[in-house]
Amino acid sequence: GNGDKWAVPLAGPANRQGRMIADNIFGGEKKMRKFKGTYAASVVRVFELIGACVGMNEKMLSAKQLPFASVHVHPGSHAGYFPGAKSVNFKLLFHPTTGQIWGAQAVGEEGVEKRIDVISTAMQGNLTVEDLADLELCYAPPVGSAKDPVNIAGMAATNVIEGLVEQVDWKELKRAASLPGVVILDVRNPGEIEKSGPLIEGCHVKTINIPLDNLRARVAEIPADTE
Repeated sequence: GNGDKWAVPLAGPANRQGRMIADNIFGGEKKMRKFKGTYAASVVRVFELIGACVGMNEKMLSAKQLPFASVHVHPGSHAGYFPGAKSVNFKLLFHPTTGQIWGAQAVGEEGVEKRIDVISTAMQGNLTVEDLADLELCYAPPVGSAKDPVNIAGMAATNVIEGLVEQVDWKELKRAASLPGVVILDVRNPGEIEKSGPLIEGCHVKTINIPLDNLRARVAEIPADTE
């Protein structure tokens, strides 16, 4: 992402370097090839879950003191009205002002590596998060959505860069909830809450639950003197 050297023991880059060496040995000066580096696109399957990543993660960016922002999105692997859709838990890391893509990670049961492959291609083509929002990708209800998870991540990241939203990272949520004048608005429906539990353990008093579908009608229930 930023030109640094790193060790990436993956079969794909190794095979491409093997071809490069052979071409340079037998092809003469007319076919001299250079290794363009690797973005470390990789995938693993653990029982029913698939995890994939590309580029730098948050720990690496922090160690290198590179400026970054991130968005977490959890869209379906394909259209929700078609049976069998699985959640794609997707994290996109990017430069907070330029929109340069630093990396991405995703976990789910279906459609995970497909999205990371798109991000890998976008990074190698020097696309930004704004470009991700406009990518045209294959869509049919059994295999995708009209707004692909990659599009959604790009849209969310663009909103951050343009200042349309101000995020509180999940790691900071408990600390933010403890601040005076702050209330947590939980817009999940009862079924989602029953399945995944409270947003913050021990902070139930400061949490107001109004399902998103009812928010407009019940907006007056949110205290006006809180953040």
